[in-house]
Amino acid sequence: MNSKEMLNIALLQIAPCGSLEGNLEKGIRSCWEAKNRGADIALFPEMWSNGYRIHGRPVEEWKMEAIPADSGFVNAFRELAQELNMAIGITLLEEYGDGVRNTLILFDRHGEKRMVYAKVHTCDFSVERNLTPGEEFYTIDLDTAKGTVKVGAMICYDREFPESARILMLQGAELILVPNACPMEINRLSQLRARAFENMLAVATSNYPGTVPDCNGRSTVFDGVVYLPELEGSRDTCILEAGTEEGIFIAELDLDQLRQYRKDEVHGNAYRRPSKYGILTEDRIEEPFIREDRR
Repeated sequence: MNSKEMLNIALLQIAPCGSLEGNLEKGIRSCWEAKNRGADIALFPEMWSNGYRIHGRPVEEWKMEAIPADSGFVNAFRELAQELNMAIGITLLEEYGDGVRNTLILFDRHGEKRMVYAKVHTCDFSVERNLTPGEEFYTIDLDTAKGTVKVGAMICYDREFPESARILMLQGAELILVPNACPMEINRLSQLRARAFENMLAVATSNYPGTVPDCNGRSTVFDGVVYLPELEGSRDTCILEAGTEEGIFIAELDLDQLRQYRKDEVHGNAYRRPSKYGILTEDRIEEPFIREDRR
C-alpha cells in the first residue's frame, strides 16, 4: 500500500426491510453508496438476509428463511463486488445440510468468494441454540484496491471469547470483521477495544441501528495502535464510533502504521509463552463458573 493511502471500511449500520427481496434491494443501494464514498470494503450487520429476525418467532418459521451460500441473494452481492471493484461482507441465515448457520460470506473486489465463516460461539443460552455452529476460525488474503490485507472474522458473541481473536492473530490477521446484532454498551465496546489492543490488529464491527429491536448502532473500528513514537503516553485506538442512527459510516484505516507498530511493539505474539497455557485446551468437567445445565 502507498503510505499515504488509507483502507476505507464502510460499516453498513442499516435497518432491515422485513423481506429477503427488500433486504437485497436495500443492501445493493447501500453498497453503491459506500462505493461512491470511497469504500474498499463494505460490511453488513449480522444475518442481513432476514434481519436477524429469529427472536420471538417459532423456530421452524424462521428456519424456513434460510438460504444457500450460492443463492441468488448471495450471488447478487458477488456480482456487485465485481461491478463496484469493492470487497463486500454479506451476512445471512445460511441453509446448511439439515440445519442452518449464522454466516458471513466475504467477496473480494473481483467477485471471488474468499471466505465463508459461520459463527462458532452461537448463543446457546437463547434461540441461537437452534443454529449449527461453525467449526473454525480462519484468515484469508483479501485483494483490495489498496493492496492485500489479511482478514479474519468473528460474529457478535464470538468477540466475548478472547480465544477467537487470538487464533486469528496467530494466523496473521491484520483486520477482523465483526457483523453484530445486539446493544453495544460500554462493556461490549471494551471487549472490542481489548481484542484490538492485545492482538495488535484492527477490529471493525457493523451493528444494526437503534430503530431495530435490541440494537443501538454504535458500530466501531478500533485500529489497535496504542503507542506512536511522536506521542507521549497512549492514544485512543477508536478511529470510528457511530451514533445510534441509521447510516453508512466509513473509517480510514492506516495499514502501514499498523504494520510498523506490529514490528516494534510487545503485544500480540511477541512475548507469549504457549507452553504455559495448556489448561485452555483441556476439556475439564469441574471448571469454575460453569452453569449447572452446561456440566
